[in-house]
Amino acid sequence: MRIDRRTLLAAAPAAFVTRTWAASAAVGNTTAAAVRRDFAVLLEAYDRLHPGLDRYLGRDRFRAIVAEESRRLASGPRALGDQFLSLARLTAAVCCGHSYPNPANQSKTVMTQIVGGSAAVPFSFRWIGGQMVVTGTLRPEIPLRPGAVIMAVDGVPTATLLRRLMPLARADGSNDAKRLALLGVEDQNSPNPFDIYRPLVAPHGPADRVGLTMADGRTLDLPTFSRPPRARGEERADATSNGWSFAISDGVATLRMDNWGLYDSPWDWKAWLDAAFDRMIEEKARGLVIDIRANEGGIDCGDAVLARLIERPLPQAVMERYVRYRRIPDALRPVLDTWDRSFDDWDDAAKPSSRSDMLRLVRGDFDLPGARIDPSGRRFAGKVAVLIGPTCSSATFQFAETVKRSGVATLVGDPTGGSLRGINGGAFYFLRLPETGLEVDLPLIGFFPSSPQPDAGVTPDVPVRTSAEDIASGRDPAMKKARQLVN
Repeated sequence: MRIDRRTLLAAAPAAFVTRTWAASAAVGNTTAAAVRRDFAVLLEAYDRLHPGLDRYLGRDRFRAIVAEESRRLASGPRALGDQFLSLARLTAAVCCGHSYPNPANQSKTVMTQIVGGSAAVPFSFRWIGGQMVVTGTLRPEIPLRPGAVIMAVDGVPTATLLRRLMPLARADGSNDAKRLALLGVEDQNSPNPFDIYRPLVAPHGPADRVGLTMADGRTLDLPTFSRPPRARGEERADATSNGWSFAISDGVATLRMDNWGLYDSPWDWKAWLDAAFDRMIEEKARGLVIDIRANEGGIDCGDAVLARLIERPLPQAVMERYVRYRRIPDALRPVLDTWDRSFDDWDDAAKPSSRSDMLRLVRGDFDLPGARIDPSGRRFAGKVAVLIGPTCSSATFQFAETVKRSGVATLVGDPTGGSLRGINGGAFYFLRLPETGLEVDLPLIGFFPSSPQPDAGVTPDVPVRTSAEDIASGRDPAMKKARQLVN
């Protein structure tokens, strides 16, 4: 199944979503009347076009949530951040990992009003067993060590903070592990939900400082981290900037790929990948470990990996594709931006179906069921393990599912994000609310399995959990187990 063309999501081009509303004189207008108009537009667009409203939530419940949020905000003038939180909360309720107010698609004016001059915490962390566990720092002088547990941030207990943040986190179905992964901080190369949402849901001090209460009793007052603005794509011009690395040690190769969002990157990643596989073959590596634990998705880089591991064509999973409309309502067109206006009218590609209120999509450029991966180049015949975790979704979820089904490699680690019950994506509108200028991503194609599947991510063949003690000791038990399996 091809479920994510990644001309979409977190790196969706600002040129697309700001073309119509670049000046947006209405930004910051959050009067009661403005709120009602914006939520009416959102309700109309999602109710008429979103293919996944009935998968988990149901359209009646969605309408009720929109009405509830609209009434709450319309009680008086509100800050723009309040409406941003409401949009996050109601789209998160849809249980679709591709439906949310995308920070990367907001205008600079909007984001400045939402987060002001606030900056990011100067450390990375994971949520493990409900605790905030430090995994690293951005500066060597920050007095935090990996494995340290933070009990409160600016006086707010981390358990309270997590409870307030979870309803805002996007994920498919009931995959809370994905929500927890999303609310952690892996790095500061791009905006992350924790640093955006925390100042909006909890009391905080000055924007340039953050106060921590540690499990060992210490209290720390730390400088925050300012993220300099960068032109889109400029940071993704080579392997290092994309989080890709390759090495061979003691006869075992390690291929790490943290980012597949490469649709607009000038880097020739296919040539780089082929060179890595050729080197493995020439140096007679016994095994290969592929690490995609930090990779949320992107274009189908995994197909190029699988093409070097298989002897014969590998069929993709059969996923039926459905849409909610044949042609968008004319009244909605001005607020729906995209990179391909053919999404406005599916025409004969949208066929009648037995699924209630849905049309089956049959269009060649969306990879119809039965698509396959063909072998390419010299095959690497050594043992292969793939490290996975809850961050993996969209294209990396697809890759993990294909690996699991085919047995071409062993999956090691934690269950992935995503849901085997199917997700939404493939084609997108960027819905720009006319009063405030806030943007919400709207996926257009629903992917449904041909037989009932569990509401869960892809489970590893060899489960391996990482503890706070492992992080404190610098251990990576999943990597250790993977290397043992392929050696």
